[in-house]
This record gives sequence, structure tokens and C-alpha cells, in this order.
Amino acid sequence: MRVAPKEIQTFRDDFTYTNSPEAIQRFPFPFPEDDYRYSVNMEPHTPKGGEGSAYEKFLDIDEHYLSEMKERSLVLKDMPHRCLAMEHMDLACWDMIERCMVSLAEDYPEHFVLECDGDNWTWENKLLDIKDTFVFGDSSTLPMPPMEYMGRQLQGDFALLDQREGDLFLDAGIITCPADWSLAFDAGMSFSEWHGPVPMAHSEGIFERALKYLTAIQVGKPVRRLNWTMTINARMDTSPETYHEWGHERTSVTPENVGEKVYLRVELQVLDRMPRSNAMMFSIRTYLMSLEDIVSNPEWAKRMHRVMKTLPAPLIDYKGLTRYHGMVVDYLSQFDKAN
Repeated sequence: MRVAPKEIQTFRDDFTYTNSPEAIQRFPFPFPEDDYRYSVNMEPHTPKGGEGSAYEKFLDIDEHYLSEMKERSLVLKDMPHRCLAMEHMDLACWDMIERCMVSLAEDYPEHFVLECDGDNWTWENKLLDIKDTFVFGDSSTLPMPPMEYMGRQLQGDFALLDQREGDLFLDAGIITCPADWSLAFDAGMSFSEWHGPVPMAHSEGIFERALKYLTAIQVGKPVRRLNWTMTINARMDTSPETYHEWGHERTSVTPENVGEKVYLRVELQVLDRMPRSNAMMFSIRTYLMSLEDIVSNPEWAKRMHRVMKTLPAPLIDYKGLTRYHGMVVDYLSQFDKAN
């Protein structure tokens, strides 16, 4: 499926968000086995799955592009602190602009155009009706700070990690669709500090091995992994700042509405070394799929049932599934007659 952004749908209030059959087909289903196993599951971020795959391009632009850009603008209007960049991250922000603009222009030339004459750049985003000329490296020539300028044109959240003292520090980001974490709280934290709440992984040494792996990533060799959780309704912004808007929705799930209310939330996470600053660009591309849509694929339905049945109790609690986990298992069980 080539890029075909559809009209704006909502991730709040009336929740008009839907997935087309093509979007369901290309959904990055996160469970490779019938039982749940915690792992780092890193692999090179290279094309995979053929034309239309979520892994086909470096940055995935799909039918929800306009909807997600509208949602991002609404979040930043109410909470501008959801985008920040510490002063020492300015070069990394320009690294991000170059990486993203070049990738988008090469991969989606019908929608994005980049012209460079030395440091004089002209960028056109036809989907958002943007056309700007600026001097690369000079923030005063952009209509807004570089992190925000680029982030407002990309699906998914982005963080820039400064590498020093053998560790990674979350020193810049635009985070408007997080799965229950806050940029304002985590800004400046080290890799182990912002992953502190994750159960099980620390005792198994997973994060120590992951950090060693990530700090060794070279320029031009990005890696990816899938992460998942669940959310109620097609809500992108499940941040602590908006918990009062979505926390109570967990109590609204019933055996009758679990298929339409509960969404599998998958993050395609990509880490890419920046050439000038040596920072790491960490993109978190979020996909939402209702259980009703998941079970339209019989193999997904069976596998997800078996994964949910074997999910360890600490992870059920950590992912916020406690109130409705049993209903999810019961709902999926009807599509797994062999188990």
C-alpha cells in the first residue's frame, strides 16, 4: 500500500479513528511466538515485508498521517512542554532535520521535496501545505525551533539521546503520543533511570546488555524493535499529564464491548546514530488496532490469545491491563478453538 492519507479522524472525544483493510494487513503484529517472552528483540532497520510494509521505508507514513499531525498540534497547543531540547542538543536537532527530510524526500517524492544549495535549503511538505527556505544550522531562519519544526511533520514520537560517559541521556524530544510516560519527568535521565519502572528485565540483565548494544550502534546502521501495550479506545495521548482524561476508561470495558474498546498498541521503535552530534535519534511510531480488527486475521487471533494467557502477572500490572485482562483472554478464546 502506497501512501494515501485519508481525511482527518480523531483520537479523542468521539474517536472516529478507523483502520482500512489495507492498514490492518500492514499492521506490525508484535508476537512472534505463542507464549510471551521478554526480550530486547533488536534487528537491523532494513526493508522487510515487501511493498507497503510498515518496515519498507526508514520513516513510515500511512493513511493516518493527517490525523496524527492534527492530534499533535492539539497536544502542543495545550501543553507546549511536550516538546523540549536542551541547549547542548542543538546540533543533534539539525542532524534529525537532515536525516528525516532526506529520507522523506527520497522515499515519498510525491509528497515531500528537498532542494539543497549549500546551506540554503528549501523544504516542501505537500500534505501539510508547507514550503520553507532556511539556512541549515541557523535556527533563526526556521518558523519554530528545529525539533518542533520537524516533529510536527512526522508520525510518531521522537527523542534525541545524548551519549556520554558510556550511557544515553534523554535530552531532547517531541512526545505527544506516549504510552503512560512523560517527557517533562524523564528529561535528562539516563537509560537505566527512565527504564526503572519496567519489571523483570533488570534482574535478567536485559537492560545492561541493551545499553551496551545501543551505545555501539554506528552511523548508517539503524536498528529497530517492537514494543506493545494496550489502551482503551483509539487514544494516542496516554500521558500522565492527561491521565484524568483516560484513566477511568479502563473501567468502561465489559464482555460485550471488549472487542471494540480495547486496542493493541504497538510501537515500532528505531534507533539511529546521528553523524555530526553522535546523538541517537529514537523514534517511537505508534500503531493502534482494535481487538475486532485483530481477530479478522485468524492466525493473529489465536496467537494473541495464547500470549495473553501466558502473560506474567507483573507485566499485566505494569502495562495497566489488570482490570480487563481476563475479558481480553475470554474474548480471544473463542477464536482459538484448538487451545
